[in-house]
Amino acid sequence: MVVDHMGRPDVSKAVSDPDFLSFVSFMEENDNIWTKVTCPERLTVIGPDYGDVIPFATLLVEKFPKRVLWGTDWPHPNMKSHIPDDGILVDVIPRIAPTLEQQQALLVDNPMRLYWS
Repeated sequence: MVVDHMGRPDVSKAVSDPDFLSFVSFMEENDNIWTKVTCPERLTVIGPDYGDVIPFATLLVEKFPKRVLWGTDWPHPNMKSHIPDDGILVDVIPRIAPTLEQQQALLVDNPMRLYWS
């Protein structure tokens, strides 16, 4: 099972918020659960550069390096707050997955293993 948008955390709260930690525990207890560290434009309170979403995605990338996926909602249907700049969304990748190994897993290895193995 793949959970979209990191389970939609309330990014106005801390990463240590019990609601988000409940999602983290759910993933810890279920090896067959994956999550997409996607759509900061749908979760943000502050808007681009999506700095309020980064800590949530970073924690998931670090804690579950083999069960995270990245993508966009292009062409961004039903966006009411703003139409995101896809370049800014791509710029989020090294902020949530700073190492080449994390980026390789997030963008190549994990999707290949989930969708094609």
